[in-house]
Amino acid sequence: MRNILTLGRRELGAYFNSPIAYIVIPAYLLITGYLFFSQVFLVGDASLRDFFGTAPLLFIFFLPAITMRLLAEEKRTKTIELLITMPVTDWQVVLGKFLGALGVLLAALALTLVYAFTLSSMGTLDWGIVSAGYVGLVLLGGTYIAIGLMASSWTRHQVAASLITWAITFTLYLGGKLVPMMPRALAPAVEYLSLDSHFVNISRGVLDTRDVIYYLSLIGVCLFLAVQSLDSRRWR
Repeated sequence: MRNILTLGRRELGAYFNSPIAYIVIPAYLLITGYLFFSQVFLVGDASLRDFFGTAPLLFIFFLPAITMRLLAEEKRTKTIELLITMPVTDWQVVLGKFLGALGVLLAALALTLVYAFTLSSMGTLDWGIVSAGYVGLVLLGGTYIAIGLMASSWTRHQVAASLITWAITFTLYLGGKLVPMMPRALAPAVEYLSLDSHFVNISRGVLDTRDVIYYLSLIGVCLFLAVQSLDSRRWR
């Protein structure tokens, strides 16, 4: 566990020692802030509905920028060879990378709490729904990060890793939107695989164990595949 946390802190520090965090986080806050304040002050809907509702789509564009360098950059600079010869396992490397990227996401989400406090100052706010929504954001974002980490383990090119992540996440997101047009026999399976469909329930304040298991399972599968990709390098 100590090795994982050490690698996670190292990765998180690398983000804030480079322009990545200072570009991605402000850009995310700028867009979500515009959507939130437009909804509250122009539309007159004092809720976090649009903030939560647009998260699955916004994450598709912002999180690949965070994950694309995780292992692809290590491969390009050959530092991956040094990393995997250190007294750490492939699982520790992958989990450390995952926690580092997750830390950036948590920092961005923590800053968006100003939206909730703004609504709270304007009237009564159901903090139960808000809390469930943020749990959903962490699970959803963690899933995107795990997919991005998996993609980054497949290539040494950051742009390629970003495009692979975008393609996978967009496909899983779009599936839920196309469910009404699907054949009845196929619709349930497509809806279950949709990243967005599971998040809709959580954002409404319903923490269903099936939705939580879906996200945790997908995270586990993607991290496992990333580990297998790292392990395959030992046999080349």
